[in-house]
Amino acid sequence: MKSPLDTDPGLRDLASRYVDVEALPWKPTPTPGIDMKVLLDVPETGLMTALFRWAPGTQLPLHEHVEIEQTYVLSGSIVDDEGEVREGNFVWRPKGNQHIARSPDGALVLSMFLRPNMILEGEYAGRELR
Repeated sequence: MKSPLDTDPGLRDLASRYVDVEALPWKPTPTPGIDMKVLLDVPETGLMTALFRWAPGTQLPLHEHVEIEQTYVLSGSIVDDEGEVREGNFVWRPKGNQHIARSPDGALVLSMFLRPNMILEGEYAGRELR
């Protein structure tokens, strides 16, 4: 039996998108020790959802949250001068928030961005975290 998606190409734009996360490759970010799997990317708007894998001892240099960022920690923890978010917990940061983040023991996090963060210091200053 055919679905409406098979017979009406216009409906394809409204279809759900299923992502085989395990099949996606880990890609390096501009920060050594942080790799990512992009689950959703809409370049026209900047909307992005990604898994980030932090190696133990990794530090993300000073960066700005250009728009709101939401992060759920699946394992490990992320620490900055404002506090620590551990496995099973959530943090969101408002537009304009700037900080240096680190992961002493490594982490796996799911992050959602309206626009990716902008790196402010170091070799990749001025680049988006993508």
